[in-house]
Amino acid sequence: MADLDQNDLPTIASDLVVTKYKMAAEIVNKILKEIVAQCKAGASVRDLCILSDSKLTEETSKAFKKDKKVLKGIAFPTCISVNNAICHYSPLISEPDTVMADGDIVKIDMGAHIDGFIAVVAHTLVVGEDKSSPVTGRKADAMMAAHLASEAALRLVKPGNETYEVTETVSKIAEAYKCKPVEGMLSHQLEQNRIDGEKTIIQNPSEAQRKEHEKYEFELHEVYAVDVLISTGEGQGREKNAKITIYKKTEDTYMLKMKTSREFYSKVSKQFGAMPFNLRSMEDEKKARMGVVECVTHKLIEPFQVLYEKEGEYVAQFKFTVLLMPNGPQKITGLPFSPELYKSEHSIEDQEIQKLLKTSANPRAAKKKKKAAEKAVNEETGAAPMLVES
Repeated sequence: MADLDQNDLPTIASDLVVTKYKMAAEIVNKILKEIVAQCKAGASVRDLCILSDSKLTEETSKAFKKDKKVLKGIAFPTCISVNNAICHYSPLISEPDTVMADGDIVKIDMGAHIDGFIAVVAHTLVVGEDKSSPVTGRKADAMMAAHLASEAALRLVKPGNETYEVTETVSKIAEAYKCKPVEGMLSHQLEQNRIDGEKTIIQNPSEAQRKEHEKYEFELHEVYAVDVLISTGEGQGREKNAKITIYKKTEDTYMLKMKTSREFYSKVSKQFGAMPFNLRSMEDEKKARMGVVECVTHKLIEPFQVLYEKEGEYVAQFKFTVLLMPNGPQKITGLPFSPELYKSEHSIEDQEIQKLLKTSANPRAAKKKKKAAEKAVNEETGAAPMLVES
């Protein structure tokens, strides 16, 4: 039965599904650009996370207004992790904030969905970076390694290739810059209403992870969130004192004992469904912090740990969403990268990787498809929802 269900999920073989992915992507790209512009010395991480989440909610609410059945909203709450913070940092009102300073390496991570079709993105910048005085040293190494590793990954995530090709190439690029990919980080396949699909790409696996982690082959009409995290340190993520604020409902069931937990779980199910959420977006933060405990203990809700590299190290991240279309992989999220802002003394010597990076990552032109998709979305928003065959 499960196999049947999997095959019944709508895929990007449908023009309308492609359009929904692209609408979500347009929203995250636009908001990411706005948030990047506000990452200046003195900026509050928490304020920017709150601002970004409210923009994600506002922009997604404008899509498919006439069709009340189409759910949309945040697919991954905004996290802004600075310097040696690796991921998932988005503090509550009741928790200490982080204030940006010149020279900080800042990672911004977010996602939105339209009808359960998810577009995620992550981008890294250095506060106060300027072409007149490029960023140098270890920060530049991490930035260049992460950027080039994500460019290589984009060229490898295509039908017929295997996930471990991406794993090995990302490691080689990190090594060329005397850096390490953060151990065990996963890039997931995306499916409707599912941010952590079955197929995954692992980076820098430990021996144990390598034994356990399956190899997968990329297939046509799949969608992936490709996430590259590169550290100047050992690449070992560890929890520190930052409270977990991002959670997600699982498929498990359990009869909760406490009333606060039951109320919390019911609100999460109604408000966020299967999408990750921040405790901050619950009406009563204090109650939410109490209610989440029992839910996590019994695996009804899973936490996204706030991970850190060693103090004094830097972590850079680039994440993009890619659609495996018949005319080639299509990257739909991400901002342009300016290599002239960074000056590393290292470079890639590996000729195979040099050759790979020189190949074009643009899919072959597909004008007919675009017209069909536009027609499909007009049908959907103007009249009764209707799928249009291309």
